Amino acid sequence: MRLKITHTTRYEYRQDVPYGLQQLRLIPVSGPAQTVVNWSLDLGLAEQQAAFRDHIGNEVRLVSIGEGTRVVEIISHGEVDTHDTAGVIGAHNGAAPLWYFERQTDLTRPGPAVGKLLKAWRPPGDDPVAKLHSLITHIGDSIAYETDTSHSETTAESAALAGTGVCQDHTHILIGMARAMGLPARYVSGYLMMDDRTHQDASHAWAEVYVEGLGWVGFDVSNRISPDERYVRIASGLDYREAAPISGFVFGGGKESMIVTLQVQQ
Repeated sequence: MRLKITHTTRYEYRQDVPYGLQQLRLIPVSGPAQTVVNWSLDLGLAEQQAAFRDHIGNEVRLVSIGEGTRVVEIISHGEVDTHDTAGVIGAHNGAAPLWYFERQTDLTRPGPAVGKLLKAWRPPGDDPVAKLHSLITHIGDSIAYETDTSHSETTAESAALAGTGVCQDHTHILIGMARAMGLPARYVSGYLMMDDRTHQDASHAWAEVYVEGLGWVGFDVSNRISPDERYVRIASGLDYREAAPISGFVFGGGKESMIVTLQVQQ
């Protein structure tokens, strides 16, 4: 399936910005489940300072915001051919070793609520993939998907205590549980083409867990499936912070507003 994506992020500041620096992880990389046909990154008034692959293999652009700027609009767009691999990404690669993804972070670390959730799970049989599909169903049944109930710094434990969250929270909970069982797991940011619309509410998130004999396998708790040809993978990391589409800082500028628009269509 060929997907066309336009992702626009617009920042507006009440006062002139003296200086800002942002890391962008907005460029997909070709792999077993996708082939990038073309891709462009329009930076508007921002200026690219560096381009590199990070330790995980993500394409990163470091951009600066110059003095006097009040509006920054970043448009990431292109076309990607996707392939249904039943979520299997395969062998591990990148500079970060496999054991790197066994480490808990502040966002994924299980507490009593996540521990209780894991203890209540009854895995079926010994097949590792079947067990993980059972686990994402258990998490989805236990943590209701509700927008506006969490934010980018909400931890897995906080979401489990609240009993609600969004795809980011579902993903952090799954990653925390997988690592607690000794399985390497990582956070993936990307896009999902919804069947009933072109304009999406936001980018999407899911997890990949390393399964012996298969390699990395994707699991989307919010939709209770492994990623198929409707998904486009953009970046991965230990948690949201390491795979965030845009991260960084801005000095001054007063009150900041941000508008994100996203179109994903076949």
